[in-house]
Amino acid sequence: MTTRQDNPVALAAPATPQVASDLAWHDLTASLAAGWRDFVAMPRFGLFFGGVYVLAGLVIGWTTMTGGNLTWLIPAIAGFPLVAPFIAVGLYEASRRRAAGEVLTWRAVLGALKGHGDDQILSMGVIVFVAFSFWMIVAHAIFAVFMAESGMGGESLDALLSPAGLAMLAVGSAVGAIMAFAFYTMTVISLPLLVERKVDFLTAIITSLTAVRRNFAVMLGWAVLIAALLFLAMLPGFLGLMVALPVLGHATWHLYVRVVD
Repeated sequence: MTTRQDNPVALAAPATPQVASDLAWHDLTASLAAGWRDFVAMPRFGLFFGGVYVLAGLVIGWTTMTGGNLTWLIPAIAGFPLVAPFIAVGLYEASRRRAAGEVLTWRAVLGALKGHGDDQILSMGVIVFVAFSFWMIVAHAIFAVFMAESGMGGESLDALLSPAGLAMLAVGSAVGAIMAFAFYTMTVISLPLLVERKVDFLTAIITSLTAVRRNFAVMLGWAVLIAALLFLAMLPGFLGLMVALPVLGHATWHLYVRVVD
């Protein structure tokens, strides 16, 4: 049986992947449709990774709420989607195997986190963790600046609805959106690429940045769509993520296949 480690096609991939520059809007709907078909065809993987993501969200929410500190809860929820691409690595591998007609096993799908035995995906995981931590620090600094000037503690909803609180939320949202998009450009293509091919994570990041630059309008639309769907899925106690995350994860793989030759 051929495995992804001894697949000559994957290992013979060029050092610098070729990136398409003709991505169209209908590619997004086609990717979503393909993502939904993958989810329906192999729901056990999608529900598992969706469940892990939901559990992580609930733990973060419970930890911050029991501390009674809204200043950590809001940025934690806002920054939570940053970790979604890393959680979705197993979904990329599941979609890859289904398309290639390879055997789908838990060992193979979960083993995708090891990449091709070179720790490149784990290195990207470190970047994900650093990005989330950096966002939390920046968000708390923004809170300190605005709420310190207002003289309010910010531990209640009334404080957030004050002029200073609303200004803080506006600035924090703008800064968070910029940081999230920068992180998105680094990971949207790089993680699926690392799953499929034996390249280093710097090459994968450069490829992802190139893909976004060459197809900026469509890739920006994909980022907005992901953010909107994840936000809506988080509203019913994070439970909507059980479906939204796997469908978007599978769909991102199909979009990657369309972008990278």
